[in-house]
Order: sequence, then structure tokens, then C-alpha cells
Amino acid sequence: MVHRMRKYLGILLFVLLSFKFILPQSNSVYIPDLPLSFPENKIKPLRQLSNKDLQKRLERQLKKNKYWSRLISKKKMAVGLVDLRDPERIKFAQLNGDHMMYAASLPKLAILLAGMQSIEEGELEESPEIMHDMRIMISQSDNAAATRMIDRLRFEKIQDVLTDPQYDLYDRKQGGGLWVGKRYAKKGKRYPDPLMGISHGASVTQVCRFYYLLALGKLVNRQRSEEMLDILVDPEIHHKFVNTLDTIAPNAKVYRKSGTWQNWHSDSALVWGPAWRRYIVTALIEDSNGEKILRELIPAIEEVLKSPALVSTN
Repeated sequence: MVHRMRKYLGILLFVLLSFKFILPQSNSVYIPDLPLSFPENKIKPLRQLSNKDLQKRLERQLKKNKYWSRLISKKKMAVGLVDLRDPERIKFAQLNGDHMMYAASLPKLAILLAGMQSIEEGELEESPEIMHDMRIMISQSDNAAATRMIDRLRFEKIQDVLTDPQYDLYDRKQGGGLWVGKRYAKKGKRYPDPLMGISHGASVTQVCRFYYLLALGKLVNRQRSEEMLDILVDPEIHHKFVNTLDTIAPNAKVYRKSGTWQNWHSDSALVWGPAWRRYIVTALIEDSNGEKILRELIPAIEEVLKSPALVSTN
């Protein structure tokens, strides 16, 4: 009898332990899917979400580094940050936010948006070839794929989308922004932006706005926003921001586009993880140490976001 009872107790213990590991734990963290579902009447323009506390903390953290501080003062470094941890209390901060700089491949984001807009409007036929080109244009930063997309769309279409009041991703009244005015190839006519004369340009505020609208499903429409998120996630080039995020946030999803040419280094990411690790970060740097700065920037940004005060302030 005792032997039988021990046998039954052993089986019961095994079953209970199995359920412990199989069933979801009560302390598991819920991470909402992107795009976020958010009431239309609660969506505000990103610039209206500027937050004094976040701004102060960002400035203080970045200017601790004297080298970075000098670059910022000379407008050789621009940084934008959007805290998305609470969709009803989104916060925005920036340094040199409306200063447009050369951004190399980062403005391929504009080609992606124009491509999706053209497909939705029936001006461009959706095909496996086109979807593949848009994917490798982003994930591998493939210049040939980007040039094929530019040739399909034409510069006029790209610029019409960027200046469309629905997006205003290039706005003369706000220092410009995202711009594509040259094929990613040696040959081809150049169409510089009207304000700064840049062929592949961006400002951190406008790039943050791109990801902000994307996270809310407002680029073209929810379906096309989802498709753009699928293209941007899991970048295949692991340098700059991603080099650091691979180490400190291996379980976070990263939606990203970067760029490099000579001394111009840029990166942008929508980082989507648990708790406070839900944010948009963009940086543009003109400096030979730009790659190193971008790797070191992520821990500094996360120090800003870890602040308990940010949870309770607007």
C-alpha cells in the first residue's frame, strides 16, 4: 500500500511540474503587436508630444560625453528619441531635430513608403520581384535594388509622397526632412532637395515621425504598414545600433534602416521589447568615429529611458 501511494504521489508531482513549465506564467510580460491599435482621435502629431523631462534627460546624458557635446554644438550630430512604453503618453525629444544632413542609405525608407503607396494606388503592380527588391533594399541596403525601385517609381512620385500633407516627411517649413534625389548608382541625374541641396537626406525628427506613423499603422494604411514592418524587421547588417542591441536586448524586435558614406553615419530603429524597452531612436553623425558613436549611443539612450520619473511624467 505504501509503495503504491508513493508511486501515485510521484506521478502527481510529475504532472504538476509539467504543467508549471507548459502553462504561461502569471509574471510573464505582455508585449503588444505592431502596428498598435489606437483610437484615431487620440493620435497627436509627434512634435506636439515633446516632453520637457525627456528632453532634459536626453541632453544631460549625451552632453556628459564631451566629444559628443562638441559634435552636437557644431550640428555634426543629431539625435531623436520617442518613448513608446505607454501609447497614451508618448514622449518625444531631440537634439538638432530639424537639421537636415546627408544620410546615405537611410532615406531608402522613403523609397519603401513610395513603393507601398504606389502599389496601394494601383500605379505599381505588386509582384514577388518588387517585394523582394524592397526587402533587400532595406535589410541588406542593396543599392541595385534601391535603384530599380527608383526607376520604377520615378523621382517625382517619391517626392510627391514625401511632401504629401498626409505625411509631410519633407517639409520646407520644418527644415526639410527625408529626401531621395539620386539613384543609388554612379550614373543618373541628381535632383537635390530645395533647402539644403542634399541628394540623400534626412532629419532625425522626420525619421522619428516615419517610425511613429508606422507604429500606429498610419503609413498608407494598416495593412501596408504591417507589410513595411515585416520588411524592416530582422536587419541582416549587424553594425551600429544593431551591434549593441544584439548584446543588450537579444529578445527585442528591431525594425531598422541605416546608412554610411565616407564620414556620414546614420542609423534609425524602432525597438520593441518588454517593459520600458519600446522606443524609436534616430541619429545622424558627420564624423570619422560615427560607427563607434552609434554603437555607444544605444546604452546612453537606454539610461535615459530607464529613469522611473519618465513613467509618471507627461
